[in-house]
Amino acid sequence: MPELPEVETVRAGLEPHVLGRRISSAQVYRDRAVRRQDGGPEAFAALLAGRTIGQVVRRGKFCWLTLTGPDGVPEDYALLVHLGMSGQMLVKTSDAGTEGHPHLRVRLQLEEGTQLWFVDQRTFGYLSVEDLVPTVDHGPGGFAGQDVAAALVPLAVAHIGRDLLDPALAPGTGARRELNRRLRAGRRGIKRALLDQSLISGIGNIYADEALWRTKVHYDQPTDRMSAARIEAVLEAAIEVLAEALAAGGTSFDALYVNIEGVSGYFARSLNVYGREGLPCKRCGTPILREKFMNRSSHFCPVCQRRR
Repeated sequence: MPELPEVETVRAGLEPHVLGRRISSAQVYRDRAVRRQDGGPEAFAALLAGRTIGQVVRRGKFCWLTLTGPDGVPEDYALLVHLGMSGQMLVKTSDAGTEGHPHLRVRLQLEEGTQLWFVDQRTFGYLSVEDLVPTVDHGPGGFAGQDVAAALVPLAVAHIGRDLLDPALAPGTGARRELNRRLRAGRRGIKRALLDQSLISGIGNIYADEALWRTKVHYDQPTDRMSAARIEAVLEAAIEVLAEALAAGGTSFDALYVNIEGVSGYFARSLNVYGREGLPCKRCGTPILREKFMNRSSHFCPVCQRRR
């Protein structure tokens, strides 16, 4: 599933193509792609037609487009994008034909000759027009590039925590200290805590494994037995991994994750532990192990990452 670097790559790629553009129409080719929309495809299309895109905002793995009405007043709703397992947001020219594309689910026709396609082979992702609600901490809803996002988030994102690339969670801030405390408060393994999107968003299986390898921490190490400094080291390692993956355009193992131009990211070449079962640890040479974890897998070095 796309994680923070992949979604941020898509968000940043969309900005120059959609900001200030008016949506002239929306076509839904598969109802499941807008399954969370009250009123179905008809309501989805009606709420978007004639609206102008203001900002492209991201929090964790979620992205949304703010909208302005025909009267120039910002709408109290936004277009939420969740890529799921295989969702793609592709920018196409006005003359791009849709015939023969097997996985095109939604198409937005923008003025000035641009189309925005939502393509999803497995259709686990979705688009929906969501009401905006105030953020709990009254800070910006998410990351919006050079602009500051309003203190609003789509209703479906209201329970999602901030991510580690959010300035509000910078080291030394009260929010960062509170996150550290909350991570140490529960009696659960560190990886399970990192994947709790209500605590901290954007980290998934790949980048959790990579951050824990860098800090030599076992994925099932109980957080209540870890010091504040140890937790902080894991968070810093996660920031490093996310930033490096973002610079590489994300991680792609197949053609399902691509950027807005259909190009795959190449951070998979830099992975130290994820997907390397049986291969030697790059630090000590011990074969990497893979164990079942929360209906997925954890990859780790049994020597470097002993459970303490």
